[in-house]
Amino acid sequence: MKKIVIVGGGTAGWMSALIMARQWNARGFQIELLESPEIGIIGVGEGSTPALKVFFDSLEITEAEWMPECNATYKCGISFENWSTRAGYERYFHPFSSALDRQTLPIFMHNVQARLQGADLPAHPDRFFVASRIARECLSPVAPENFPFEVHYGYHFDAVLLGQFLRKKALERGVVHRVCHIAQVQQDDAGNIASLLTDTGEIHAADFFVDCTGFASLLLQKTLQTSFVSYSNNLLNDAAVAMPSAIGKKIPSETVSAALKHGWAWKIPLTNRYGNGYVYSSVFCSADEAEHELRERLGLLDADIPVRHLKMKIGRAQEHWVKNCLAVGLSQGFIEPLEATALFLVQQTVAVFAEDFTRGEFTDRYRHDFNKRINSHFDGVRDYIVTHYKTSSRTDTDYWRANTANQQDVSATMLELYSSWFAGKDLAAEIQRLNIAHYYPVPSWYCILAGMGILPNAQQVRKPTADEARFDLPALDNFLRRCALNFSDHRAQLNNMAEQEIN
Repeated sequence: MKKIVIVGGGTAGWMSALIMARQWNARGFQIELLESPEIGIIGVGEGSTPALKVFFDSLEITEAEWMPECNATYKCGISFENWSTRAGYERYFHPFSSALDRQTLPIFMHNVQARLQGADLPAHPDRFFVASRIARECLSPVAPENFPFEVHYGYHFDAVLLGQFLRKKALERGVVHRVCHIAQVQQDDAGNIASLLTDTGEIHAADFFVDCTGFASLLLQKTLQTSFVSYSNNLLNDAAVAMPSAIGKKIPSETVSAALKHGWAWKIPLTNRYGNGYVYSSVFCSADEAEHELRERLGLLDADIPVRHLKMKIGRAQEHWVKNCLAVGLSQGFIEPLEATALFLVQQTVAVFAEDFTRGEFTDRYRHDFNKRINSHFDGVRDYIVTHYKTSSRTDTDYWRANTANQQDVSATMLELYSSWFAGKDLAAEIQRLNIAHYYPVPSWYCILAGMGILPNAQQVRKPTADEARFDLPALDNFLRRCALNFSDHRAQLNNMAEQEIN
């Protein structure tokens, strides 16, 4: 019998409990989650990548079961607005992949590479992906039975409600729940965590502990003194303000990320409201100024709507698995939610740990390899987020000028990738050579660099050769238009799903 104690609830804690229960319940493991009654869920991240669908599918939890309970909607990708000032590139869409990309992605990549060589060809990503058309028309990405091409998608959701739903499912699957406040962490002579003492005198001993205590990182960083690797040198944002707003009849199937004066604002559609927020740098903007700018953007300057102000600690732990403790979620690290990667990193951490812990016969045999792998995932996500700032052409405020001038800690990998792009080399081959496709795939790198307009401008291009212009773009447009006809209205799809679950 092995006993695992998870300290902290929320999405990270209950997701960890469900993954571990699925992996080890049959082996007789006892999984217990301790949750403080005083600490709520921050709920900054209300969007996901397609990895969340993989999570629910692995637990055999249907969308009809969880989405209505969490006011959830579908997400085809993210629209980035006002990050670039280059004409024609003020907005671009970063799509999730689709089976149809096999038809259109080669054309997009061909046009981009030809444009880098000076050919006057359209290279904006929005024209080449069915996901961007589905999102633009407020459609659901769920394909009907008679359309055999799957579109990958993520979700938007109410983070508080998702945490509550995951708790319910974890309890159904045998996870023990205790509401208590940890007063003291007790260690053995070897420095391992031996037990947790509550403020009522209860002792909770275990073989292994999972730290989901948020930025406090009670076990990993505070008790085990694991060092923290800050990303603040090249990711300047350290605060956020969040507030809701009304949503209309149409529900978009995209997140909007709009660059503002001192950071960027998110807009996330739920079934009952929009979730809005402003991620900014407190060095350049006060909390009051950020709130005013967000309210002004939403047209809610005089509205009596409460806001939440949040502080963010950007970076990661040097190690995520130390002795008999694993940190998950904010306790292990955080990268600003520009690409909604928080839950992906939670899933990746717990799933890889479960694999390595089992493979190592429940010893720390593979601890070093695990930490190296998770650090690579954090650093890989960081590099992609940093690329948004390095490719932005905004210089209208001190904040954006600081981002442009800031060259600290740009990884050697990214410097090689940027150089390859500017030299007009085969970017797909370079991504494979640099071994970074498993963090963000080839289409994502093409979308961000082309979408930001890092291309020869109209004065620098020439007439394309016949070979360069060999693809029929009007035919491509017609193909994607007809594909989109197979997808239904987003709100109608969600309403039908909710009604079917009730019946």
